[in-house]
Amino acid sequence: MRLFLKSNRIMETNNRITAILACLRGGIAGIYAQRKLDELDKKLGTQDWKEFVKEIKTMFSDKTKAADTEWKIESFKQEKKNTVDFMIEFDTLAMKVDTDKLHAIFLLKKNI
Repeated sequence: MRLFLKSNRIMETNNRITAILACLRGGIAGIYAQRKLDELDKKLGTQDWKEFVKEIKTMFSDKTKAADTEWKIESFKQEKKNTVDFMIEFDTLAMKVDTDKLHAIFLLKKNI
């Protein structure tokens, strides 16, 4: 989308927002785009670009996936897994959750 906006020299905020919304089709994205376009029709003046980007990121971020991964690392046990395999899986989960080192060490001690 950034490439499209730059290559077509779309600099005005309202035009940028409209171009992005025009690409959102089907499902939740289509419903969001239609609602946002209806809002834009009612409002006068220029929209806030930073606010729009923040809203898009919030609307379409995958919070449930992060929560699932966080739950998975909290309850991840070594049991009969090979130590190396356990450490690789644990490290991967820790990176996905973006946990700090102290919390990771705590969970590691708890789950081994």
